Amino acid sequence: MSKHPVWDYLRNKAQESNAVHLTLIDPDPLRQSPKDAGETARIAVEAGSNGIMVGGSTAFGILDETVKEIKRKVNVPVILFPGNISGLSKFADAVFFMSLLNSRNPYWIAGAQAMSAPILKSWGLEAISMAYLLIEPGATAGFVGDANLIPREKPKIAAAYALASQYLGFKLVYLESGSGANAAVPLNMIKAVAQIIDIPFIVGGGLNSADAVVNCVKAGANIVVQGTFVEKTIPLDNGKALSEIIQAINKIQK
Repeated sequence: MSKHPVWDYLRNKAQESNAVHLTLIDPDPLRQSPKDAGETARIAVEAGSNGIMVGGSTAFGILDETVKEIKRKVNVPVILFPGNISGLSKFADAVFFMSLLNSRNPYWIAGAQAMSAPILKSWGLEAISMAYLLIEPGATAGFVGDANLIPREKPKIAAAYALASQYLGFKLVYLESGSGANAAVPLNMIKAVAQIIDIPFIVGGGLNSADAVVNCVKAGANIVVQGTFVEKTIPLDNGKALSEIIQAINKIQK
């Protein structure tokens, strides 16, 4: 049995398809209960999402209960997307072990990671190393993470950070404009990153339509993340809009 089953799953899915789709669920009880989070995850997976990320930029949340409820409802990996040490749960399948490389504060680059690593080791939780890069506007994640946001009109800066991430040994790079952001990562920035790195990379934030997601994949993203879109649409259409987006991804001719 592989020691890195979730990473192998993501990597294989990325190679087999045009792109991996992940649904991000915030465990904040002000947004939804654990039971509702589990139901949202179930519908998202039935619509074709390949995995569930759980996390948020703030400390609010009923994390363990939310993760357990989601795992009861789905048969895909449940991956932590921690905004801080408080975002860890031993009940998940894996954690994106992130370093916010363009933060001004060393805590978000390596401090929180040093304090959480022994906890993850004791749990035996799979850790997938990931460089996290925040692009303007950054939203809550940019504020909390004290990020020196990469300007939208500077794709070469993002590409340089992404290549540095590869050389530093990260398995993944995540370009994020911020959960609920009103602007997605620019397509020319995605293309610049795709042209220079050899490791998979994720794009998230502001992907609120089929066209936005499809164009993101066409530009070179290996994994796309939707959170706010899923949260808003599933209660209205039971996953129809999400299913249409994932179908559109699968139909892309590269």
